[in-house]
Amino acid sequence: MLNTLLITGTDTGAGKTVLTTSLAAYWQKYHPESRLGIMKPIQSGEGDLQLYQSLFALEQSTEEITPLYFTAPLAPPIAAAKENRQINLGVVWQALLSLQKQRDFVLVESLGGLGSPITDEFTVADLAGEWRLPTILVVPVKLGAIAQAVANVALARERRVNLLGIILNCCQFYDEEEIADLAPADLIRSLTNIPILGCLPYLENPTDLEKLAQVATNLDWETLLF
Repeated sequence: MLNTLLITGTDTGAGKTVLTTSLAAYWQKYHPESRLGIMKPIQSGEGDLQLYQSLFALEQSTEEITPLYFTAPLAPPIAAAKENRQINLGVVWQALLSLQKQRDFVLVESLGGLGSPITDEFTVADLAGEWRLPTILVVPVKLGAIAQAVANVALARERRVNLLGIILNCCQFYDEEEIADLAPADLIRSLTNIPILGCLPYLENPTDLEKLAQVATNLDWETLLF
């Protein structure tokens, strides 16, 4: 059984946070006996850290959730430079190792997309590959979804990312026909040779834990966990 999942996306706004909170809500509802950990390794500006703290009783310190935090809502190398700070990935790695030892299941939400820079020479894809993190790619349902999926899977393969599957996410309401037209699962699977593990519907209230847990029940948990 997997202990850790990295949630990444094709780009900023793909739906990583919705998937992360859905998986967390599902886990806490259906596996209350297990200890869940959530990590946002690096955050620039307010956002996911504060959301996790408001939604879940994680019993984690701010530093355990987000080891590196920068004020400006910019790419980490730029945000760090504005604060005259260095990005120490050793701190993040040690925090992740510690959390993995303490928790039964750890969700790690990346910043941006697979190609987003972490340092001047290191991307999210590099981190996922070098740290050997089982990874889920979130692809937003929209025009261009097919090309984004193909390009990101190619990057994942180049950087030796253990990509378990793709989850589609509706950033706005679409009916089933529109989803099939914009992000056809069979075509994406055929072009990438990566399984599609589900599709998250548009959520008017993405902080409703019951609804988040409910939509996660439709995902392929067998692949997510084993």
